[in-house]
Amino acid sequence: MARQEDNPLKGYEVLLCVTGGIACYKAADVTSKLVQAAAGVSVAMTEAATRFVAPLTFQTLTGRAVYTSLWESTERHSWRHISLTDAADLMLIAPATANIIAKMAAGIADELVSTLALAAGGACKILLAPAMNERMWEAPPTKANIKKLNRWGVHIVGPVRGYLACGVAGQGRLAEPDAILAKATELLLSDPPKGRVVDQST
Repeated sequence: MARQEDNPLKGYEVLLCVTGGIACYKAADVTSKLVQAAAGVSVAMTEAATRFVAPLTFQTLTGRAVYTSLWESTERHSWRHISLTDAADLMLIAPATANIIAKMAAGIADELVSTLALAAGGACKILLAPAMNERMWEAPPTKANIKKLNRWGVHIVGPVRGYLACGVAGQGRLAEPDAILAKATELLLSDPPKGRVVDQST
């Protein structure tokens, strides 16, 4: 019989949202670590994110369908995507680009991930793991957006200093997967799981 310490997140649901950036590959590692901790993980991706990591990667890691659009097809429309926030105990956006941070701060919902982020308000905790160029991170609009989201109860982990995709070292590197997992675990374990089941029917 598995011990509780081997499955610390058993019963918890995480909605992992992946936005476009070279740090997307680390999101796969975060996913693997969450699954190993026995969390249920559903993944939503922006179109830009799919250019860095294939949805099949996350489908394989989670054993669940991966959501990439509000519209499953031009013929069949489903709001089941939004119901993911009802089941989630935590919405984790990793990496969180300057673009998605700005959309959240402005209440913009023009694609899947921004729509889920807006719908998550009051439904589940939200954790952002920002990743971007240092000048984008230090830009006044980004700083103002982060402060606004903090006031609204959104949690932040990172970014950290390190070598960035633009070829320089600076603040803006995605927090390491272990640090993201630790913060996500802290937030999840602060409350009992909702115990709601994610609808995986097609």
